[in-house]
Amino acid sequence: MTPTALIVDDERLMRDQIRGGLVKAWPELRIIGEAANGIDAVAAIEAQQPDFVFLDIRMPGMTGLEVAALVADRTHIVFVTAYDQHAVEAFERGAVDYLLKPVEDERLEVTVARLKQRLGSASKVGAAHPEPALAELIGQLAQKLRIPKGKPQLRWIKATVGGKLRLIPVEEVVYFQADDKYTRVFTAQSEALIRRPIKDLLEEIDPEKFWQIHRSTIVNVGEIAGAARDIRDRLMVALKNRQEKLEVSRSFTHLFKQM
Repeated sequence: MTPTALIVDDERLMRDQIRGGLVKAWPELRIIGEAANGIDAVAAIEAQQPDFVFLDIRMPGMTGLEVAALVADRTHIVFVTAYDQHAVEAFERGAVDYLLKPVEDERLEVTVARLKQRLGSASKVGAAHPEPALAELIGQLAQKLRIPKGKPQLRWIKATVGGKLRLIPVEEVVYFQADDKYTRVFTAQSEALIRRPIKDLLEEIDPEKFWQIHRSTIVNVGEIAGAARDIRDRLMVALKNRQEKLEVSRSFTHLFKQM
């Protein structure tokens, strides 16, 4: 089969440079698309499933490291970076391919040779990423490249809506509600189902912006219109952009004492 690639960079000139270099270094490679930001990149990777992604690290909105964390089990990543040579050690330790900007033809030829070897020797993408684990590598790169890592903060929800991948910004979520091993994600206009337990979400969302109000419910504080007791003496939360009301369990009623 003809190998395929996607080019991701927020600078058109850099995308053009990489494309031109690949045409010369690997004429058989079919470049199936480009993306100028991380969100579009994730959607394109999900939809087109390229063998390789040439991925810029520093992009507005979603960095290349965040993109890699979402998709590296489906494609082989080649990081493209403008960082100095001091960063190369982290890449070398991580068993990933990388290119330094501006991309030189000779260095691109080395990367192409590596990719051809991986394509021939690895029947599965995962086999091309032995060690270290992706999360560990991203931590190393973030520290080495001085990209703030900090406490993990969920910024996008990757969900399938109507058979299509959708990236939902966390700030658009009105509330999360547990549904067995899944979690329902409610926005003002839609509902989606993700395969993540609600306890995992609690570890990644900002506790100042999202409150757990029930064992099975997390609500966006900015979407709360008010709270009041119903005829059964349950504390119920009214929402600004949805009609339903959410029950507050006794363990979390203290959150609303000042309201």
